[in-house]
Amino acid sequence: MQLRVVLSTLAMSVVVVAVLGLVLQTQIADRLVQGKEQAALIQADISRQALERDLARIDPDRDGAQAVLDDVLDRLSTSGQGADQDGLARGSDPTSDAGAFDAVLIAGSDTVGAGAPGALPTVPGGATVEVSAGPAEVIPPQLRAPVLQGFLATKYLTVASSGQAAPVPTLVVGQPVRTAGRNLQLYLLFPLSAEQRTLALVQSTLALAAGVLLVLLAGISSVVTRQVVRPVRQAADVAERFADGHLDERMPVHGDDEVARLAESYNEMAASIQSQIRQLEEFGALQRRFTSDVSHELRTPLTTVRMAAEVLHAQVDPTEVTSARSAQLLVDELDRFETLLADLLEISRLDAGMAELGLEEVDVGAIVRRSAETVRHLVEATGTPLLLDLGDQVLAEVDPRRVERILRNLLANAIDHGEGRPIEVRLAADEGAFAVVVRDHGVGLKPGEAGLVFNRFWRADPSRQRRSGGTGLGLAISLEDARLHGGWLQAWGEVDQGAVFRLTLPLRHGERLRTSPLPLLPVAAAPAAAEPGIHDAAPTTGTALPPPEADTGDGDTTNGGADMPEPSLPEATFPEPTLPDPTLPGPTLPDPAPPSGPGTSSVIR
Repeated sequence: MQLRVVLSTLAMSVVVVAVLGLVLQTQIADRLVQGKEQAALIQADISRQALERDLARIDPDRDGAQAVLDDVLDRLSTSGQGADQDGLARGSDPTSDAGAFDAVLIAGSDTVGAGAPGALPTVPGGATVEVSAGPAEVIPPQLRAPVLQGFLATKYLTVASSGQAAPVPTLVVGQPVRTAGRNLQLYLLFPLSAEQRTLALVQSTLALAAGVLLVLLAGISSVVTRQVVRPVRQAADVAERFADGHLDERMPVHGDDEVARLAESYNEMAASIQSQIRQLEEFGALQRRFTSDVSHELRTPLTTVRMAAEVLHAQVDPTEVTSARSAQLLVDELDRFETLLADLLEISRLDAGMAELGLEEVDVGAIVRRSAETVRHLVEATGTPLLLDLGDQVLAEVDPRRVERILRNLLANAIDHGEGRPIEVRLAADEGAFAVVVRDHGVGLKPGEAGLVFNRFWRADPSRQRRSGGTGLGLAISLEDARLHGGWLQAWGEVDQGAVFRLTLPLRHGERLRTSPLPLLPVAAAPAAAEPGIHDAAPTTGTALPPPEADTGDGDTTNGGADMPEPSLPEATFPEPTLPDPTLPGPTLPDPAPPSGPGTSSVIR
């Protein structure tokens, strides 16, 4: 900012100084020329009067007139050349400003001859044309014409002088001079070399003054701008530290100017924001504690109710259909209630930052198979083909319980919304990370829903029947589990094209993820029809997912170079900013051990 202000100030100053310099130079030049003209006219009038006295009894047409003219002109030119040295010099006489000059006398008619100066050229018939003294050849006919008619005339010419290497601008003043015979033409030539030197001195002085002025303006603008910018920079630094979480940062207040008022206003705003943040933190802590306390307090009555329900279920006569159905529903809902309490406790621990990882180096493929086995009853109940493409063995340092919970949630979610169509699971790894992609070909996601699937208690279609129950917290817990590992859990989907969930975790805990071994966007084609159940997908036939090496390796939603359009739905990802707020409600799957009843938990979308 400071540099921009200084440069803009200099640019405007250059324009202003240039305009002022041109105006001053023009004014000075005009004044010099006007002064020169006035002095030259005065000098011309004085010279005319002197010549008329000397030539009052001289006839220019008489023999010997040439010598007289030369003598008179020599005295007149001598007085002009010594104007800077004698008593008629500058400052002692009004004519002194005219400076040195040369004189030309021409005794001629309106017929101009071609003879040399001093000769008496003739025209056919022997008539005399003119007698001249001085450099008459420099006088142009345009100036001689009005003088012959008896008028005073002036003209600017460029005349080569004997004492100058280059032609010099010259002011020529012409007027008639009366004699005993016909009138003579007197021309005084005033060189403007002195005015040229004066103007050059003025130009150099103006240029030097302009340079000094620009340097001073640059320094002044730099100092002034620094005084203004420094508080702004300090405010920006304080705001950045405040945004980073240092809520006690404040701006120093000095004086009572505008910057001081800005600092006071900022400090008041920061104090208000700090107070509100602390209130929200206290409220959030109170909410988490309330959830945790309620969940713990409900465990004892829930255990009692479960024991009573199991006794009733065991004593029901199977022949009494209504009673048997009611007892079974009671047991199933108690299972779901118990799962919900477990999820609430888990989400409370995650929100409070109390969750810890039980890291082990395990075979990820084995975790995927165990997760698939936990949903086998759902696969068989819905007749869904579950295709596993696990590839080579992948060893990673993870918490197997949490990873299995993530995959179990994703698989149950895919079965719930897959409409009985094939579900594909693919595992791949590179030098720093591994990824598991779960894809279904069911109802898919509407535009904007990919960023909401991880919200707590969120459902895309509340009226949709859930085959596997669910608590509404499964995907939210899965997202937090992925975060604990320093990984990503991302979603993509299109209506009637299915959905894709990708879990990407580092092979070694603590390493930072930069790429994902598998792309998030699937290819358009669905896999061939398969038998219901869990099957290993042949690597040669593949699944509906492109190979891992086709990924561009940027960790974003990409089809790995496959020829397909961009998805119309946003990607839900972590740690990128498109992820939903984990404090909001979202869908769920249970964390605890395999359920004891037929009502296993699931994810609702």
